[in-house]
Amino acid sequence: MTSSCSLCPRMCMSDRSRSFGFCGSSSLPKVARIGLHHYEEPPISGNRGSGAIFFACCNLRCIFCQNLQLQDANFGENFDAKKLANAMLELETIGAHNINLVTPTPHIYTIVEAINEAKMKGLTIPIVYNTNSYITPDALNLLNGLVDIYLPDLKYKSDVLSTKFSNAPRYFDNAIVAIEQMYKQVGNLSVKSDGIAAKGVLLRHLVLPTCAFDTRDILDEICARFGKDAYLSLMRQYTPRPDLPSPLNRKITDREYKSCTDYCRQLGLNNVFLQSKDSATFAYTPKFSDKNNIIE
Repeated sequence: MTSSCSLCPRMCMSDRSRSFGFCGSSSLPKVARIGLHHYEEPPISGNRGSGAIFFACCNLRCIFCQNLQLQDANFGENFDAKKLANAMLELETIGAHNINLVTPTPHIYTIVEAINEAKMKGLTIPIVYNTNSYITPDALNLLNGLVDIYLPDLKYKSDVLSTKFSNAPRYFDNAIVAIEQMYKQVGNLSVKSDGIAAKGVLLRHLVLPTCAFDTRDILDEICARFGKDAYLSLMRQYTPRPDLPSPLNRKITDREYKSCTDYCRQLGLNNVFLQSKDSATFAYTPKFSDKNNIIE
């Protein structure tokens, strides 16, 4: 099934049993960390944590990526479907609210097999697909009925920005089609009485320095396509690495973020998660190590 990979819009058609495509993944996924993660949105992390499985290899090349280690195809440990299914079951055992698959798209075939096996063995908590949204409709079809919650980024409207910052031509054109399909599969986010997400889509958008204009374009699209009740996480957590060029070498300003939150109110968006200024720190970035099979 990985003999001619077409899981993302790059359509590199690589035979991943013999070589690597743009993402660098082979036929088996590399896992960088498994454990309870407490820094997602409240309906995802809850009070016990989200059962996060962080995959290495990514089909974007965001120059500001805070998980830069995960772009390395040699980082992490190989997991087959059985091993991945057992990790999911262990996460449920230690109290995770859900299984949170982070950067999963290059590994869909193994993930589908693992979810089916885990559910057959008794997994009951929701599956969260935490994605950059650079994924094809055919790939999403493989997940229909298996994923309960989609947590998709909508990174850019501007093709200039997506190409310059993430080496992702036509990012918006592809991502918006994918997100529309996610809504068709699971609908808008539904939250249980305890505040934990049960099913649906929770959109994410990271505000970048000098790019508030693009954020406002994204907000227009969300309102027009998914309505004022769409759930959105408007993130202020951008934290620059010291090696980045201007304008990505600084945090966003109070004025930039306020212009975006004010625009949310102007549009009448009803379900928006906001972040405080102190969220822009590497303290919330997971610590990755080569002891990948240890659930932390």
